[in-house]
Amino acid sequence: QVQLVESGGGLVQAGGSLKLSCAASGSTFRGYAIGWFRQAPGKEREFTVAVNWMGGSTVYADSVKGRFTISRDIAKNTLYLQMNSLKPEDTAVYYCAATSKGWGPHVMTDMDYWGKGTLVTVSS
Repeated sequence: QVQLVESGGGLVQAGGSLKLSCAASGSTFRGYAIGWFRQAPGKEREFTVAVNWMGGSTVYADSVKGRFTISRDIAKNTLYLQMNSLKPEDTAVYYCAATSKGWGPHVMTDMDYWGKGTLVTVSS
């Protein structure tokens, strides 16, 4: 059973940085894609960024390009999200998600496994 556990959320001022982690277990994750989604208050959950777990290819939402960086430690089965130049509109619950269907456009819309989320609040 795949499990994803996020950590690292918190309160940060606009312009600041925060690094999220996602501890993944229950699989070797070969052939998986893993990423981050977020849900702001009163809004639908939206795709943020994803990575091909073994190949390393990435795809970013336009709203975070140049500010957020996804990385992973394959040996530790851990995914990271470095968030820089944070804005109040980045305030959201951030979810780690994974799919066993491999890499492709579906990673932005069709994940199989979800964590419970970690709250990021950016104050102005």
